[in-house]
Order: sequence, then C-alpha cells, then structure tokens
Amino acid sequence: MLKAFIFDMDGVIIDSEPIHFDVDVQTMKHFGKEITQEELEKFVGMTNPEMWKVIKEEYQLQQTVAEIIEHQLSSKITLLQGIQIEPIEGIRELLTSLKNNQIPIGIASSSPRFFIEEVLKKFELASYFDCVVSGEEVNQGKPAPDVYLEAASLLGVDPKNCVVVEDAKHGVAAAKAAGMTCFGYVNENSGHQDLSKADFIIHGISEIKVENLL
Repeated sequence: MLKAFIFDMDGVIIDSEPIHFDVDVQTMKHFGKEITQEELEKFVGMTNPEMWKVIKEEYQLQQTVAEIIEHQLSSKITLLQGIQIEPIEGIRELLTSLKNNQIPIGIASSSPRFFIEEVLKKFELASYFDCVVSGEEVNQGKPAPDVYLEAASLLGVDPKNCVVVEDAKHGVAAAKAAGMTCFGYVNENSGHQDLSKADFIIHGISEIKVENLL
C-alpha cells in the first residue's frame, strides 16, 4: 500500500543526464584527459565523490577529488541556470496527483544538495517535497539503500510502503535493497541502463497512476 512516494531526480524529474555527461566530459578536458559518454554511463546514479574517486584513479588525475568536483559543480550550476528546459513530461501532473491524495513526497538523489535545490528552485517545485536527501549525506551512495532508507525515515513511513521511480541501474538496485517498490523509467538520455530489477518498467512518467497504487 502506497504511503509515500520517493523520486530520484536526475533523469526522472529533470532530463539532466545530458548536462552531466557534457560537463563531466568538459571537466576531464579541463584537466587534460579524454573520457566518453559511454565510459561515464556506468557511473549514472552514483554520487560525485564516489564517481570521481574511481575516475581519478583510472585516469591518474593529479587533482584532488574535491578540486575536480568544485570545477565540475560550478560548471553544472552555470549551465543549469542558463538553459531553457522544463521538467520531464508528466512530472508536474504526478506531483499534483500525489499531493491531492495527501501522499508524502521525497527526493533521494545522488546529486549534491546544492544542485538538487537549484533544480527545485528553477522549476518552482520545492513546495511539493516533504524531504530531500542527497546521497552525499548518508554513509553509502547508490546502489546501497542508505539514501532511500533515510528518506523513508524522514517521511515516517515503512520502506515497504514506499514507491520509487528511478532511471538508472544503481538507483533501482538501491530502491530494491531498501525493500521498496520501484518503477524503472526508461530515459534514453540516461544511457544504456539495465532496469530489469525494477518491479515495473515504464516509458513515460504519465504511466504512473496514483489511484492504482492506493
């Protein structure tokens, strides 16, 4: 029985993976290295510190993880503020339906809190959410369940009564490890993601009907 709904953000609320891919490629170029989108796809759903720790070692970057992230995040915020985009189709309607049915709503994202808040501010969505959790604020990021368990705790709902929508393999794994029901949203811009562990596979957010989950 649905008692809370938790959203991943990147690739679910905002079609932001192209932004991430572009900025991450440019960040690597800034530091004198080349990386492809295909190589970055395996990191979708992971936190910045976890991703850049691996990339730093694989590509032998001389900069610290903190220095890399500082440059990357600054570039992302600048790009986000300057582009004209809307939330993914169906998101505003789903949020409104959840609110009308008095279902608590959370965000459990691997992005830094600052980026999450910038997204919510840009699209004027902050008022819909009862809690926001960044994967950087818990012990382990996705695919570990920590960020989803923390969101459920803040919402005061048993994880088994939470429904999640995710677009990435690591995110689906995290939601299922937390014992939650998971919609796997196929977003082509999120790269080749294995969503087979999700309970339901959808190709549009509008396929989620709140009345069918109550």
